[in-house]
Amino acid sequence: MKTKRLRDTSHRNTPLFFLFLLPALFAFTVVIIIPFFIGVYYSFTDWPTLLSTNNEFVGLDNYRMIFRDVTFLHSFLVTTAYAVLMVIVCNFCAFFMATLVTRKLKLTSLYRAGFFLPNLIGGIILGYIWQFIFNRAVPAFGGLIGFEWLQMNPFLADRWLTLIAYVTVGTWQFAGYLMMIYIAAILAVPKSIVEAAEIDGAHYGHVLKHIQLPLIAPAFTISMFLTLVNSFKMFDVNWALNAGGPSGMFMGRAISTNEFLALNIYNTAFAFRRFAEGQAKAVVFFIVIAIFGLIQVYFNKKREIEM
Repeated sequence: MKTKRLRDTSHRNTPLFFLFLLPALFAFTVVIIIPFFIGVYYSFTDWPTLLSTNNEFVGLDNYRMIFRDVTFLHSFLVTTAYAVLMVIVCNFCAFFMATLVTRKLKLTSLYRAGFFLPNLIGGIILGYIWQFIFNRAVPAFGGLIGFEWLQMNPFLADRWLTLIAYVTVGTWQFAGYLMMIYIAAILAVPKSIVEAAEIDGAHYGHVLKHIQLPLIAPAFTISMFLTLVNSFKMFDVNWALNAGGPSGMFMGRAISTNEFLALNIYNTAFAFRRFAEGQAKAVVFFIVIAIFGLIQVYFNKKREIEM
């Protein structure tokens, strides 16, 4: 009778183990932890210039200011709408592609590589590529097939179609990455269970709904969390595609209708030189992402238990 070999974990409590962790912990502390708390401190000061050391403590004045800022409120709303659409559309496309390339098809490896390839393109380059597509390729295609509506280049001129354009670009880039997570989860489902269900007469829809989906529920939790967080933090494509445009009105004030939170923070700090206000927005931004992420993970984990 074979006995399982227990993994020796006693070495994890030795000084040598923590010594190997020190470089990573040091880098994380210097690059993430210390700047974060310095930034929180600066959000309670006036911080007049980037290199200023004589900053006056102003308390919650910066936070009161940003909650009266119409552009920040609109950026929060449009970013939330974008994140929700991305979670739905991107994960649906990623799961569809994963189910497609895990079936017995020819050139499956080629399909996987092709679907994943857009994720390797940097955000700035991606924004310029799709800017060319929307500004040149789409109108040219509209003229070719005789659609005057497409010739007018509506995707970067209308506020709602621009949001759809952002979702299209984000899905095209990120769905391939999520596909790999779903592929790993689908391939981890025991084949014996699926084969037993098929022998009992279950068709593919029943197998997918009653066997595969419950067993790969943790993959949905991870993928939806990654999509949500990356959607809220999206900056490079937002800046490169059309800098948050087009212009519009919100609560009686001119705004960039698709300026997401990260771009709004950047413009506040570096375009308008309001560093303290921009840092206060960044702190609120961090809290918003943490709250949304924790809520999403909580409900998905709860759903995993129910399934």
